[in-house]
Amino acid sequence: MNHLAETILNGLIPVFDLLILGLNILSIIILLWGVVLAAYDFFKASLSKDKKLVTVRTNNLIKNFLGSYILLSLEILIAADIMESIIKPTFQDISKLAALVVIRTVISYFLHREIEDAERELKKDEENR
Repeated sequence: MNHLAETILNGLIPVFDLLILGLNILSIIILLWGVVLAAYDFFKASLSKDKKLVTVRTNNLIKNFLGSYILLSLEILIAADIMESIIKPTFQDISKLAALVVIRTVISYFLHREIEDAERELKKDEENR
């Protein structure tokens, strides 16, 4: 790499560090927002006079809803970690990125299965009516 490109890259590192910090903060905000919304829906459903089966199904939907916020938060963390790995590639950063990708993949797989199960149950209930 020539000297000019290296100087420009070194000058941009603080900007990228701020961007990475901003993405990490955004990820936390999204996660907290999802928790607040899920908690609100949970308490609203718990205080309703619905039958137990309806409450259980509502809780499953709330869990899936929260899972979608967790996944979005993890996606943003992965984007921040990719940027950090490009700027300052260390084995620790790459290991952290790999762990996040594995966690996100597992959560996504099981969330997708739960959503499909919930849709099947809804269709079955509609057919039985």
